[in-house]
Amino acid sequence: MNDPFIVPGAIVRHPGQPDWGFGQVQSAIGTRVTVNFEHAGKVVINAAVISLSVVDPETDLA
Repeated sequence: MNDPFIVPGAIVRHPGQPDWGFGQVQSAIGTRVTVNFEHAGKVVINAAVISLSVVDPETDLA
């Protein structure tokens, strides 16, 4: 994982699961990213396989 924006507290979306809603990154260790999604709860993502989309809270959540 080389995305410097996938850090604890970041708001993200899973590109293949839009029905999960927004998620907040809880931890990012290596390629393991734990995200708490609105409608799916806590999910561990392998960032080597899934590229999460970082959401800009000022424009995307307004």
